[in-house]
Amino acid sequence: MLDHLGIQVADPEASAAFYDAVLAALGHRRMLQYGPVIGYGTDHPRFWISPSETEGPARESHIAFGTPDRATVDAFFQAAVAAGAAVLHEPKVWPEYHEHYYGAFVRDPDGNNVEAVSHVPG
Repeated sequence: MLDHLGIQVADPEASAAFYDAVLAALGHRRMLQYGPVIGYGTDHPRFWISPSETEGPARESHIAFGTPDRATVDAFFQAAVAAGAAVLHEPKVWPEYHEHYYGAFVRDPDGNNVEAVSHVPG
């Protein structure tokens, strides 16, 4: 549904290392970089990180990356944990969303809630 999304980060280097790892597990890569601004995707950059331009703490964002299957959700989770992410929720089925909703939730270096989700049966 979204063409692209950008978030601001406090430490571009730490966030780049995190997103390099977790997005690679989802089949995405760093596609463009303009100084500290980095765009990730497969065919064109759909997710961007850039340095924060405002004073004070950032508000938490929730970002959910779609995956083709549950194994990819698991790969995302493993990459995130290996990259030092705080675990919010390990991969599991969330029947309160719908019967096939399989997701994992972690915190990125800025405290954002980052999810990988599959909507297909196991």
